[in-house]
Amino acid sequence: NFEMIRLVVDLLYWRDLQRTGVVFGASLFLLLSLSVCSIISVISYVALALLSVTISFRIYKGILQAVQKSEDGHPFKMYLDKDIGISSELVHKYSDTTLAHINCVIKELRRLFLVEDLVDSLKFAVLMWILTYVGALFNGLTLLILGLIGTFSWPVIYEKHQAQIDHYYGLVNKQIKDVLGKIQAKIPGAKPKTE
Repeated sequence: NFEMIRLVVDLLYWRDLQRTGVVFGASLFLLLSLSVCSIISVISYVALALLSVTISFRIYKGILQAVQKSEDGHPFKMYLDKDIGISSELVHKYSDTTLAHINCVIKELRRLFLVEDLVDSLKFAVLMWILTYVGALFNGLTLLILGLIGTFSWPVIYEKHQAQIDHYYGLVNKQIKDVLGKIQAKIPGAKPKTE
């Protein structure tokens, strides 16, 4: 699990330029393709491109073996012999983790919608109101594209300009806490949170 986290961090911080470039480029290409074509068309085109490459390679290797009179066998034998099944332990592990996250989200939504804490519910209402405007400006796919670009660029930008970003984040955070404190003082029944 730690190894997987390290691989993701290395990808996001562009430690291996070639691997990150391939992952970022392929992901961005897929999302941009989905914004132009339907998901069925994108899957079909990707499958056709992959089949074109593998069939051409198989025919090429077959001709090469016939000309050289060699018995190398099937060029993809190594991959055909690999077990690619998903183990039930892996499924149980990730389904248990997913279930824990879903239950946590359900409890938080219940807390927000049933106004356990008035200030948190008001913050949630403001967030939903802002998201109505975001939804009017962008569709979900555009937000995914922007999120992907942000995911691959923000860590590098933060790493290079950490001191300045932390300074301005601290200033903004202090202003927000001051405003929230003033709002909480004026709302009857709102209790300030202790940190």
